[in-house]
Amino acid sequence: MNGTEGADETVRLRRGRAGLTGLAMTAVLTMTATTGCGALLLEDKGPLPPRHSGPPLPADTVVSDLTSALKAEGITLERTPQDLIPTECHERLTAEHESATADTALKAGFARARSDHGWQTGHGMGEGWLSLRKGNWTAATVLPGASGADASPTSMIVITLMCDGGRSKSSPRTESPRPSPASS
Repeated sequence: MNGTEGADETVRLRRGRAGLTGLAMTAVLTMTATTGCGALLLEDKGPLPPRHSGPPLPADTVVSDLTSALKAEGITLERTPQDLIPTECHERLTAEHESATADTALKAGFARARSDHGWQTGHGMGEGWLSLRKGNWTAATVLPGASGADASPTSMIVITLMCDGGRSKSSPRTESPRPSPASS
């Protein structure tokens, strides 16, 4: 067998495999079209149900819960004014705390929110994150020690609260002033 016969055999094998692959894909597509399985993949089932049932909790309630729980652990939170937050149903609480005890105080404050205020452990967001859930709200923060903030004597703590269905705030309409009849 010379070199060209070996190359011809390789080309024939590749063509044969490509033909079999094409035949298999045609069979799958034909089956899908005749059974209607493909249509099920694209069928719109409507919006997802809410994660929580019951009346939505007011933002003031959830902010008060977390502020109280963390204050008991020595962290005094400040609420960011709503006019500085571009998203509806969103709150941001901030504080400064000693770096050496910030992680411990945050963990204890979140534990207190669970035991004293009815919050539940939230979805895992990764290492160094704390997450709580109550009603239609989720609270999340990253531990200052996990973000490398231990270099300074104080650490900035930021807790973000987001309710289900939060969306961007619509910008207020600014109406152009109408010319008065006297100025025409």
